[in-house]
Amino acid sequence: MFARSAAALAVALSFGIAPAGAHEGHDHRAAPPAASVAAAPAGARAEVVGTAFELVAVAEGASLTLYLDAFATNEPLAGADITVETPTGPVRAMEDGDRYRLDAPFLAEPGRFDLIATVAVGSDLEILPLTLVTTAAAPARAGGATASVWLASWAPPLPGWALWSGILLAGVGAGLLIGIAIGRRGRRTAALLLALPLVVAWSERADAHSGHDHGDGKTAEMTAAGERAQRLADGSLHVPKAVQRIFGVRTVLTAQDTFHRSMELPGRVIPDPNASGVVQPSVGGRLSAPPGGFPRLGAAVAKGDVLAYVAPPIQQIDVSDMRQRQGELDQQISIVDARLARYARLVSSGAVARQALEETQLELQGLKDRRTALDFSRRQPEALVAPVDGIVADATPVAGQMAQPNAVIFHIVDPSRLWVEALSFAATNPVSASATTAAGRSLTLAFRGSGFADRSQSIPVHFAIEGDTNGLRAGQFVTVQVATDERRDGVVVPRSAVVRTANGQDFVFEHTAPERFVPRAVRVEPLDGARVLIVSGAGAGQRIVTQGADLLDHVR
Repeated sequence: MFARSAAALAVALSFGIAPAGAHEGHDHRAAPPAASVAAAPAGARAEVVGTAFELVAVAEGASLTLYLDAFATNEPLAGADITVETPTGPVRAMEDGDRYRLDAPFLAEPGRFDLIATVAVGSDLEILPLTLVTTAAAPARAGGATASVWLASWAPPLPGWALWSGILLAGVGAGLLIGIAIGRRGRRTAALLLALPLVVAWSERADAHSGHDHGDGKTAEMTAAGERAQRLADGSLHVPKAVQRIFGVRTVLTAQDTFHRSMELPGRVIPDPNASGVVQPSVGGRLSAPPGGFPRLGAAVAKGDVLAYVAPPIQQIDVSDMRQRQGELDQQISIVDARLARYARLVSSGAVARQALEETQLELQGLKDRRTALDFSRRQPEALVAPVDGIVADATPVAGQMAQPNAVIFHIVDPSRLWVEALSFAATNPVSASATTAAGRSLTLAFRGSGFADRSQSIPVHFAIEGDTNGLRAGQFVTVQVATDERRDGVVVPRSAVVRTANGQDFVFEHTAPERFVPRAVRVEPLDGARVLIVSGAGAGQRIVTQGADLLDHVR
């Protein structure tokens, strides 16, 4: 009895639940009326590649958007003269930001359109044929077109309550017949029949919702228009031109060539030995500032400027010796001065030769000079002067500080003349060299010489930094790329073109079509501070992405 009743209830509910498919707010019984003018579906696009240009056309309603880029660099071209031969005649495209637009009323009807674009940029002129295929927009799906629509197709025009009452009675009768057929052993089958109305209701609700956009309409529109970058099943990327504009994608047309093999060396920035120096006292003493005060860090100084004074201390025993020496000199000066006066009186009478008078004068002058120097040594401090022109790179002066002999008080450096000292583990004769800072700044180097002495199993190699040295400091670590005499064949690309995966594999993106990019696994070697050499994985004549590769790597 239970199985029979369940079967009857299941069938009745299955028949009666169909009209509930149209939920509140949506009418699924009739399709919306068709528009009077059919519009071209968004996203219909065509592309063509020429010798100097590549062109992408995108249908947007009754207008046509054109993206014009340089073939080799993928750079958007501005100021181009574009005329398109359309089914309605030639139309000139107008520049709109980084793209071009033209009216295309013929796109209101679906079909296949053969267009010819004449593009002139400066002295370059190309004729680019392209074919645009548009299709009619798919009609809106009528949700809930299940039992209710089927019944409406054959049911006579009856009032609504009468129609559904008849359907319900028919369902109950069918259920009783099925229940009698099932019998007493059909409890499991009855349970499955009870679940049938739930399945039908869920499917009806899913159908009712499938024809409506309850989310953000912009996302659906972007997907339909194809303006979203995505990774395809084969691993390649579809990146619309509009997205390429946002990413700033740029490419380079590769060429096979022979280059000098390079190697990387650790290095650091050092001052030019001929444009730097240290200031040290020759004897220990007490520091004192010059009239203008101690120069501050970064202050510009000239060669010979007094930076500080050092007053050497005098011990008590030294003071006693100096006083005794001063007394002896004063006594000798008095004796010689009296002798000179006597000789001056006798020389006129011829008793003393004039030579003796002159020698006495010289002896007296020497004694006075010695006495003056002795007084000067007790009072005059040592002046510390700048050995070269430059700025104060390091300074540790304090008024009253006792400076030890040979202690570095000031370090003077000319910031416009800096070198790089690299450590090489093999003897090398660089053909050219460059350096890269931790921030990615590239420096051009000129070879100055290589050491012969061993320094911790390495050889120091000196380079002079050419060009602007603003922002660099002594002691800053850099990576030096040295080109040797050994030559290698390969393709050169900027370092920004190479993307490294989590497993350490290097790859680049090849621009194979106007809106298509293919990742290529490569093996690279450093060439200089800004470029790398692709020795395997890419060849000549390929368009490799040099800017925006890291953004393309994040496309999913």
